Amino acid sequence: MISLHTSPLDQPGIGDAGGMNVYVIELSRRLAQRGIEVDIFTRATSSTLPPVVEACDGVLVRHIHAGPFEGLTKGELPGQLCVFAREVLRAEALQPVGHYDAVHSHYWLSGQVGALARDRWGVPLVHTMHTMAKVKNDALAAGDTPEPTARIIGEEQVVEAADMLIANTDIEAKQLINLYDADPSRVEVVHPGVDLSVFRPFDRATARAALGLPLDAHVLLFAGRIQPLKAPDVLLRAVAVLLERDPGLRSRLVVPIVGGPSGTGLDHPESLAQLATELGLDDVVRFVPPVAQADLARWCAAATLVAVPSYNESFGLVAAEAQATGTPVVAAAVGGLTTVVRHEHSGLLVEGHDARDWADALRRVIQDDELRARLGAGALEQARLFAWEHTAARTLDVYERARSSMRESVS
Repeated sequence: MISLHTSPLDQPGIGDAGGMNVYVIELSRRLAQRGIEVDIFTRATSSTLPPVVEACDGVLVRHIHAGPFEGLTKGELPGQLCVFAREVLRAEALQPVGHYDAVHSHYWLSGQVGALARDRWGVPLVHTMHTMAKVKNDALAAGDTPEPTARIIGEEQVVEAADMLIANTDIEAKQLINLYDADPSRVEVVHPGVDLSVFRPFDRATARAALGLPLDAHVLLFAGRIQPLKAPDVLLRAVAVLLERDPGLRSRLVVPIVGGPSGTGLDHPESLAQLATELGLDDVVRFVPPVAQADLARWCAAATLVAVPSYNESFGLVAAEAQATGTPVVAAAVGGLTTVVRHEHSGLLVEGHDARDWADALRRVIQDDELRARLGAGALEQARLFAWEHTAARTLDVYERARSSMRESVS
């Protein structure tokens, strides 16, 4: 595995760490349980990190020194690709010949390195995009910065080089084919999973007591990186509309924002708190630092609903995790969220990002006990479709297809 720009050991919700981090470590863990040894190469971000960390039985995280440990933004990482690739090749050279059977790269930066390793080692390259510049640029939040042309070119190169491409959803597969001219025969849809042993139903009263939440409150949770793409501001604006329409809700409303600034959100990390103040929501909004997966599961279980108002999601892992706790999701009808959330069954999908439309959807779930119970039951049913064990089995099939197609191309 190559995960250059963010380590699977990093806490999701901090900096660039998010769903991809969870994806890499959880998939690796399930592959290891099937007898596959996995090495994950990632860039070292501290001089105190050991060269190799055993994440779990059969999974090693290898920290590669490439560039300064701190201060590099994701946009500056292309300048370190050569150094990172050299060190990956050097690490492989210390192993017996034929040590690796396949390379699975994550995000376009890793794909650039993976393409070189593929050719050098004579093994297939499988690539997962996770996000795509062309898709992000088509759905920019107001004031957000477009992805640069260099990234678009880099992604096109990786799509051409990979033996197989894994798409999270059918929508992403179509985007790869239509926007990046990917060969349809080399694109396979494999849904990410949810750790159903961690994200499971909890007693809501117990969860709320542990988190200091009122037992009778309407808890509208946002969990994720605080950046324009994730659109937590849409939730705050919708809450302001809710309270304008029904001031009596204020005494029972709690809006936890669980996560930290990331991406372009780092330019103004205080902006969301300022918006809450401007909207008069300081008494209902709670800002909570990023939490571990077990704690996130407790937050989801404690919530009345989980809001996912993103402008784009290749999958939307938080939505799947929330549903696994039996909590309905109100999500934007974009990207992979339309696959993860089944409208009117496990949650509600909202077209667009107008605060009034979002307020309507939030109010439906808050006020209608029967609807909320039905969506909660549907959420549990929907979550069972996404398990990491199934993801691992399907991914192994893709690896084998990549090996076969590579042998054919070589012959």
